[in-house]
Amino acid sequence: MESAGSDGEGPSGAHTMGVAVSLNGEDSSIAEARHLAVDFLTRARADQNVAVSARAMDLTQLVVSELVTNARKYAPGPLLMELCIEDATVAVTVHDSARTQPVARAEDPHRIGGHGLEIVMAVAQHFHVHLEPAGKRVTAHISLAGEPAADAARNGSPRSTR
Repeated sequence: MESAGSDGEGPSGAHTMGVAVSLNGEDSSIAEARHLAVDFLTRARADQNVAVSARAMDLTQLVVSELVTNARKYAPGPLLMELCIEDATVAVTVHDSARTQPVARAEDPHRIGGHGLEIVMAVAQHFHVHLEPAGKRVTAHISLAGEPAADAARNGSPRSTR
């Protein structure tokens, strides 16, 4: 694991810490990514005294699993996952080699599978995709307090796509 940010307090007094890790793109990388996310949030809680709710821990694992699964399924090659504490959220970013914009499928209660992006967008406070010359970067922000995304939207926290 390599550090991608600084530990400590940011300019606004909010905790900042981050980590980046390369994943090999194999099936085991999905479970590895979930474990890394739990370890990261556990360290944030223990070492930096960051308040991380049980809901945030669960949602972060879910989002990591869905984003890494999608990247593994649709993009060849290795992946890069970044986790960063930002403004009372954990930002989960997955970089992959596919320059295609992910699109949530139309609602279909009879469809089995294919709901990953819908799930991520439903639980994230912010969601965006940034196309890059060699692929894309998909980022979802999850509230550390565990506030449901629907409540966050009502409270003025936008979800966006780019």
